[in-house]
This record gives sequence, structure tokens and C-alpha cells, in this order.
Amino acid sequence: MVPVGLIFGITLLGIIFKNVIHQRLKKLAKRTNSKVDDVIISTIETQIIFWFFLFGLTVGLKDLPITDQYVMYISKLLNILLIGSITLAVSKLVIGLFELWSKQQGGGFPSTTIFINIVRITIYTIGFLIILDTIDVSIAPMLTALGVGGLAVSLALKDTLTDVFAGLHILLSKKVEPGDFISLDSGEMGYIQNITWRNTKMLERSNNVIHIPNTKLSSAIVKNYDSGDPSFSVKIPVGVAYDSDLEHVSRVVMEVANELHSKMDETNKDADPSFKFKAFGESSIDFSVYFRGNKYGDQNPIIHEFIQKIHKRFKQEKIEIPFPVRTILQPQEK
Repeated sequence: MVPVGLIFGITLLGIIFKNVIHQRLKKLAKRTNSKVDDVIISTIETQIIFWFFLFGLTVGLKDLPITDQYVMYISKLLNILLIGSITLAVSKLVIGLFELWSKQQGGGFPSTTIFINIVRITIYTIGFLIILDTIDVSIAPMLTALGVGGLAVSLALKDTLTDVFAGLHILLSKKVEPGDFISLDSGEMGYIQNITWRNTKMLERSNNVIHIPNTKLSSAIVKNYDSGDPSFSVKIPVGVAYDSDLEHVSRVVMEVANELHSKMDETNKDADPSFKFKAFGESSIDFSVYFRGNKYGDQNPIIHEFIQKIHKRFKQEKIEIPFPVRTILQPQEK
């Protein structure tokens, strides 16, 4: 009963540690400015009781009435379980720190499915090799077999591997990143949601999802609206009648534009609106009003509000917005 009591007692100690000490550490970590301690505390939370249980088995194993051979087998099993548990914890820790670091880069190295999977598989592979070494299994022949088999697999999965490396190229070159709004040379436009092993997932503004092979995206001509400074110019063409007072038109247009600029969240407050007369049209003097939007998509509410307000204001100020007129002369009968 002594070994059983030790196992039970140490496991109970682990439960108390998790529910008391660990919870206090968790609260303290939330009060700090750094998120690293939160990731570490969260990582070990699921493994605490299991580690105490394994420690109890290790301590109680010495007093069990079994032969040394069985003790050796049980010890190796406990080592395998411990290494597997540590591997899971390290994987969660590294991925958590990786995601935390990528967010702090502000558009730097992106955290996507493809990178998370690569990190996870790498850590799991290292853990598996350590387990094999623990149970005295030579990994040298396995590495040789993996080298030869890897060549055969790479030839069989050439297209898949091409997409994998194309995805890595896209992310490392920062051609597009999750959250970017892009348009392709084939005409598709949308927000990049994720970059996986083979495909890049793009969400159109119509809420349709497009899956683009990484190879296609890597070689495509891409216009990235969010790369660097996401703000852009919004141009609104307008025309007034030839007999209009252009100074009066200028004053009214700028009043409406400045009012819109100050009230709308979509307008970039660092760039004031402006307008320029452009040309003598067929039936009007044409000019364009320019706003600066914060990001792609802001142009639609800006244009909508400006057209409404300028049309109403032109009516009040009796400024005519002309429309083309065609005079058709019929030939006279002889």
C-alpha cells in the first residue's frame, strides 16, 4: 500500500498545485504587460497533474514488489510518456510564442497554418527521435531510409511540394499576408484569409471563398492594397454648367468636402480634401474632387455621401449640373 499511497498523494499534490499555486500564478501573469508569461502558464496548465502523476509512479516504482526487469520496462514506459508530454508542451509553447511574436511585428513575419504546421511537425519529429533513442533503437538506419524514401516521395509529390515552397516564398517575400486586400491580374479581388500547404484562401467582398494554388499566386501579378500605407486617393468627377461662377463653385465644393472629411471615419485625417478643374467638356466644365481613404473599401461610403451632399447643396446655391443635349436635324424635303 505504500507505493499506491505515494502515487495517490503526489497526484493529489499536483491537483492542489494546479488549483491553488498555478491559478495564482495565472492571475499574476495577467497583471503584467508582457504576454510571454501568459503563454508559459497556459502551456503547462494541461500537463501539471500528469507530470505529478508520472513523478509519483517513478517514486513508488522503487517499492513495488516486482523484478528488476519489469522495473526497467516500466521505467522506459514512464520515460516515453514523459518525453511525449514534454514534446506536446514544447510544441504548444513554441507555437504560442511564435504567434505572439508575429503579432508584435505589425505586419512582419506572419503566423499562418503553413508555418504552424511546419513548427509542430518539426518538434514532434524531434520528440519521436528522442523516444527512439531512449528505448535504444538506432535512428541512423531510419535516417538513411528517410533520405532515400524522401527522394521517391518528392518525385511523386512534385506538384504538392511546389505549392508548399511557393507558399513559403509568398510569406517570406511578404507578397501577400493574411488580412491583405488584393486584386489579381485575372480579375479576382478579395481579402487573404489564410495560406495553407497547397492553397491560399481568399474571401471576396461578395462573401465567396476562392482557393488559389500557391504556385499560381506566386507567379501572378498582384496589386496589394494593404502593403505599406493602405490609404489611397478617392477621385470623384463632377461637372457644372458653363455659365456658373467658378469661384462660387470652388467655395461650395470645398465647404462640402471639408464637412465630409471632418465627420466621416473613412476619410484619412492626415490628408485634406482638394479639387482641380480638369477640362472643358461637351456640355460642362469638368472638375474632380479628391479625398484620402484609410483603406480599400472606404471609397464607397465617401463617394455616396459626397454625391448626396453636393447635389443637395448645388440645388440650394442654384448651381446647375448639366447633362448632354443632342440636337438632331432632319433633312428637308426638296
